[in-house]
Amino acid sequence: MATKILFVCLGNICRSPAAEGVFLHLLKLKKLSREFEVDSAGTGGWHVGSLPDRRMQKAANNRGIELPSLARKINKNDLINFDLILTMDNENLCSVKALASELDCPPKAKIIPILSFGSNPNLTEVPDPYYGGDMGFERVLDLLEDACDGLLKNYSSNC
Repeated sequence: MATKILFVCLGNICRSPAAEGVFLHLLKLKKLSREFEVDSAGTGGWHVGSLPDRRMQKAANNRGIELPSLARKINKNDLINFDLILTMDNENLCSVKALASELDCPPKAKIIPILSFGSNPNLTEVPDPYYGGDMGFERVLDLLEDACDGLLKNYSSNC
């Protein structure tokens, strides 16, 4: 049975689709795609239906990583359907937990920050690169590659 993982950021056009793409890329390289179902979402709905930010797409493509998703907003069903919901920052974490508190039952999903799987315990948030320069997108990808590698080692039976 596949482990279902949802990556969540604010608008679902930078960090969470990048996390999804990085994780899918790792799964493909390690031939583990069947072990996981992966998606991404945002806590806000401003960009629903949009492709990932062009700057994030460019940075990811330069690393051979595709970003296949269209933006969507997280909903209550995600809390029941996914095994793991990984947030990019504390605001996203609080928003997802607030949504979970609206359920009539406890969520199935474990809700934690993605950097819980990173190699640097002092880092707790993936910074939002939206209003910064190109190096912000590179920094986000560096953090996500590290965290997704840790995630895969933690959740895969074949690593």
